[in-house]
Amino acid sequence: MMGLRPPLALYLLFSILPLVLQAACSGQPKREIEKPHEPAPPPKPVTARFAFQRMYLQARGWAADAQPLRISDISLKEVANEAGKAAAWRVTFVSAQLAKARSYSYSVVESPGNVYEGVLPGREESWSGPSGQARPFLHQMLKVDSDAAFATAANESKPYLKKNPNAPVHFLLEYTPRFPNPAWRVFWGETLGSSDHSVFVDCSTGRYLQTLH
Repeated sequence: MMGLRPPLALYLLFSILPLVLQAACSGQPKREIEKPHEPAPPPKPVTARFAFQRMYLQARGWAADAQPLRISDISLKEVANEAGKAAAWRVTFVSAQLAKARSYSYSVVESPGNVYEGVLPGREESWSGPSGQARPFLHQMLKVDSDAAFATAANESKPYLKKNPNAPVHFLLEYTPRFPNPAWRVFWGETLGSSDHSVFVDCSTGRYLQTLH
């Protein structure tokens, strides 16, 4: 800048300096602002159909003709059941082609007693056809979910629930000669054998069917 008057030299210097600094900064990688990790939400119970759909996909991989024979809930101390939703569910599938039966479980959390988060297939067992009342059914017949079945059963059980507000509730879905469609059996008590109150709900129509005391 020789030959230039000092004010003009200073003007050019201050005009070029921002451009030089901008070019230098643009060449440096931008630092991403690290966001604090939010804790994962606690696991929540799910409906039977939610769990069934995930187990059915794996069951079809095991046997193309797999059909459900029985659906039941599994109670876990880690996640409380609520209004027709459970922490875990179990489905027994059967295959006429393989002459085998196989149970699958789905859980939202890991728990002692061979319960793992997600879908867990069980061992194969021989199966030559219905040996008791329950028989396999088409998965399309499962139209009414466990929460809807619970709502119907609870509505039909108001006097019982008033006397037993803290009784545990469980679910069993089977297709038996008792009813024309597979039916939910919503029962209160620790086990089916010790239950003193059950309500049957059609799993295809949602219609109330019967109450057993």
